[in-house]
Amino acid sequence: TILEVYVKPNAKEFRIDIDGDELVVSCRAIPAKGKVNKELLKQFSRIFNKNVDLVSGFTSRQKKFLVYDVEAKEINKILVCICCHE
Repeated sequence: TILEVYVKPNAKEFRIDIDGDELVVSCRAIPAKGKVNKELLKQFSRIFNKNVDLVSGFTSRQKKFLVYDVEAKEINKILVCICCHE
């Protein structure tokens, strides 16, 4: 499943928000030397308990991640739960 994300670096905490139909992720890391990408890969792997790869947007705030072995509806369910509990 492809997960499209808009990233906001330099945040006080890691946070996931749904803004309309866009997934907005605030990261603690600074946008240098791939630190944001590493944080996102680590957090998404932990959240979904699946392997995750960055497939586009390596130097952009618009990124696409591939989450292996999971359906989109399961990802949506997890994200809604996370956003509602914050």
